[in-house]
Amino acid sequence: MSVAEIAIPKVAAKSSLFHHILVATDFSKVSERAFSEAVVIAQESDAQISLVHVVNADWRYEMLENPPEIDLEESDAKTRMRNFAGGLAPGTEIPSALIRRGPTVQSVAAYAKQTGADLLVIGTRGRGGFPKLALGSTAEELLRIAPCPVLTVGPRAQITPPTNAFQTILFATDFGKGSVEALEIALSLAQQRRAKLVLLHMSSPMPMMSTSLSAYAPAGAATEDVLEWQSSSRAQSLQQLKKCLPAGLHLEQQPEFVTGTDLCPEGVLTAAERFRADLIVMGANRTMPAKVMAHIPWSAVHEVVRKAPCPVLTVAG
Repeated sequence: MSVAEIAIPKVAAKSSLFHHILVATDFSKVSERAFSEAVVIAQESDAQISLVHVVNADWRYEMLENPPEIDLEESDAKTRMRNFAGGLAPGTEIPSALIRRGPTVQSVAAYAKQTGADLLVIGTRGRGGFPKLALGSTAEELLRIAPCPVLTVGPRAQITPPTNAFQTILFATDFGKGSVEALEIALSLAQQRRAKLVLLHMSSPMPMMSTSLSAYAPAGAATEDVLEWQSSSRAQSLQQLKKCLPAGLHLEQQPEFVTGTDLCPEGVLTAAERFRADLIVMGANRTMPAKVMAHIPWSAVHEVVRKAPCPVLTVAG
């Protein structure tokens, strides 16, 4: 992997949650929306913002010793990078970097680590089903291997107005490892912005192991058992959610706790609409290799990002 153009300087520490925001762009419309969101956050946090783009050169040209086509592609990419930043943030100097000879996902993740970025912002088309294999996997792979939190702007996300950034934050948790750091970010954002914080956990509609439900019981009895299990599950989830908040925590607005028994994506999306969330924060657990998870169209994170009415901030754990 090689980096061309401008090297990004180290960012001095500040009191804000985010100090260096890195935007990965492919110059598409979804990248423009992601960059616009990043600009809002950078202004709110007084953070540095920079751009990175990976040149996907034709492998046949790289077999040559001095392939002129690669030089032309790099030159074109540099021009598009300047036009991209200048058109969306006129009058603002945006440090940028061009990466070549490397897989997009690994190159961006490595560059984020190299430059000390504490937030990576990406846009995604969020395609569902089989087209996701070709068009939507990059974003999900990135949010699972990135060395920092990732803010994904999906196709249905509304761009946050600068004067109203993240007034309602929905924290969705499965109580897994990825949720621990995600909660810290959600709490910090809620305190900094005096925002409304909604904590959510969705349990499965039915027990994973149904040994308590007799296969030979009448339908009515089985239904009663399921309803009793759901009620107990919601009560336990509520207790766990309340334990998430540290003692002595001060929030300007009273937090809300929401539990339910539904499929995770549907529950998160319903809550986001109900509370008019400006941001969804959740963990992205590394239960499988990132490339495998990125190619499962029905995975929870993918479904939430694809359909969310607001940006989704994920933390891999």
